[in-house]
Amino acid sequence: MTPLESLALARGTVDRVTEKRTDVPWQDAAWQDPGSRVLVVSAGQALVRADDERVDLVFVPPRDAPEGTRFLLGQDADGTVYFGVSGALPAALDGARTLLAPGGTTPPNPPEIRAASLREVGTLLSDRDAGLLTHAVALANWHDTHTHCPVDGTPTVPDPGGHSTRCPADGTEHFPRTDPAVIMLVTDPDDRCLLARNAAWPGRRVSILAGFVDPGESAEQAVIREVAEETGIKVTNVRYVGSQPWPMPRSLMLGFRADAPAGQAIAVDHEELAEACWFGRDELLAAIRSRVIVLPPPVSIARHIIEQWYGGPLPSTWPGT
Repeated sequence: MTPLESLALARGTVDRVTEKRTDVPWQDAAWQDPGSRVLVVSAGQALVRADDERVDLVFVPPRDAPEGTRFLLGQDADGTVYFGVSGALPAALDGARTLLAPGGTTPPNPPEIRAASLREVGTLLSDRDAGLLTHAVALANWHDTHTHCPVDGTPTVPDPGGHSTRCPADGTEHFPRTDPAVIMLVTDPDDRCLLARNAAWPGRRVSILAGFVDPGESAEQAVIREVAEETGIKVTNVRYVGSQPWPMPRSLMLGFRADAPAGQAIAVDHEELAEACWFGRDELLAAIRSRVIVLPPPVSIARHIIEQWYGGPLPSTWPGT
């Protein structure tokens, strides 16, 4: 099976320079360099510059970065160092506008600068920007929600590179948490795919099945368990197709395909899933075109797995696409 390619949030061109994360003099020098760039993230959003042709991240020089937790994102091939800061976007907006043109002048028709989330612009960004925003959102989410030592409750101190924290009371180190989750497309002997609607979703939205990996469980075991729990379907021939970070707030989505032997009836749990149904390719296309169902957005790995099975792109009915 051909591995998934061009996953929106699995891109990136910037070297993460892990060897520099504890090099305080190097980071201090980079922070003082006016050529370094800072990406400010707040509540999962960053500033973007958007026009009719493209969407780019807005960076500010270190001197214009707001107060907040700082973390090293990496260094580009041209030597530019990138930092992230979890802080207030309005403070960055003033600095961002000065980057629109040399000398601080404003073009007659400046591009729109606005706050946007990964879900909204992940597919529209360049490889460099997609990788930087995914990295920054993941670290910002972790720092914002893991502020105290889990051992004794003492407020933790971020390390110089922002990729771990330390408890000043007991000296323990703590690292960003990533929750592995499986997401799988199940097909039957007629090569129909199984799509389902989460009980919390609007009436037309469907996707493939997904769930978190339990402690002490392999990803393949999680696929088998989750499909059985949610739909009553037993699957075999579980195979991996690709992965994508999903830092909203801290998941890593592991994509799989699986086969459902014949003679099984769907029995949704009615807790996580409201309904599930088999779709052939023609049935799926007709349901999309008639707006009976809405598939996941292009930024999601689920959409790519469905289109891999289908054999090509499908019409998008997701709002804003």
